[in-house]
Amino acid sequence: MGYRKIILAVLISLITTSFAFAQSEALKVVVNNLAYYKQKNDLKYLAAAKKSADSLIITKSDTADLEKNTYRALVNSSILYIDSLNKLNQPEKLLPETSTLVDKLSSNKKEYKFQAEIDYAKRCLANVYIRKGFEFTNNSDFTKAREAFDNARKYAPNFKQINDYIAYSNNKAGNLVDAAKYYSRLLAVDSNRAEYIETASSIYKSLGDTSKALEILQKGRKVLPNDRFLLLDEANIYNNQKNYKALEPLIGPLLDINANNADIAFVAANCYDHLNKFDKAESLYLRTIELNGSAYDPVFNLGLLYLKQSANAKGGSEDQDVGRAVQWLEKANEISPNNVQGLKALQLVYAKTGNKDQLDKINSKLKQLTN
Repeated sequence: MGYRKIILAVLISLITTSFAFAQSEALKVVVNNLAYYKQKNDLKYLAAAKKSADSLIITKSDTADLEKNTYRALVNSSILYIDSLNKLNQPEKLLPETSTLVDKLSSNKKEYKFQAEIDYAKRCLANVYIRKGFEFTNNSDFTKAREAFDNARKYAPNFKQINDYIAYSNNKAGNLVDAAKYYSRLLAVDSNRAEYIETASSIYKSLGDTSKALEILQKGRKVLPNDRFLLLDEANIYNNQKNYKALEPLIGPLLDINANNADIAFVAANCYDHLNKFDKAESLYLRTIELNGSAYDPVFNLGLLYLKQSANAKGGSEDQDVGRAVQWLEKANEISPNNVQGLKALQLVYAKTGNKDQLDKINSKLKQLTN
């Protein structure tokens, strides 16, 4: 996901609502202080508004007064949102207490009279929880980040980006099953986000569900056919599955965007090798060796390719193929002298060419390594 700067204006306009209170004398002080804050942008007016709002709740009947408590929710949520550095030194409990108050007011059948004000308070709380979620994310506390984003979603259910934050937090916290569900939902809404596709595929692979990962990649590549990372992810799955028939159509595009990548050239060569397309495999093994001459596998595989080719050769080309096999298998042995698989391949070619001296040396070394 990457750390994002949260554009809070998406969710809230800062105290610009014309609040529809039937302002009683007791509440006018609160309203006036909110107005002063809007004019002067000085936190002391928010502090004064809170002091006045709190002073209204004295008796038991006050705690049930919708108008007074709506004011308290309005002021508290404004402070939580605006005073992000807590210059007013509010206690930690202010956020959970305000959330509880807003939830209680929202469930009251008569609260429709103050719907605009409650909606404003909810938008403030959503922003606060998003901010806290990112603070936890920056501190790598992804479990608490997920909880914060869950709370934000409660107050802003239509702000779709929160689902992205929840999915990311679940993934980083190791809740892979939940993360997979969220990313699948995100893809259902926004299927052209390569980031979602890559992450969802990675999560399903971690869960061992390669089929689901492949399904997501295939759908993603229909929307984003030129995305190199999605192409590489799909190719890697086919390569790991040894599904070379499925891999073959991807080889051309892979090579086009990774012309100087030895690993990609080797995967392509190996694919054609298993499909018995000798000329293409030979060319790409040589290309791989040109790009990375110290790698063992392409050198060894090329030697085996010539050895296999010699078995099907006609006329005098068999000796030529065997000679090439000896050349490349010996080169592979120079790179990795104790590789048992490589020594056994040399054992075959020396037996085939009747090179008894070299065969005896290989047999002796294999005996030392395998006993």
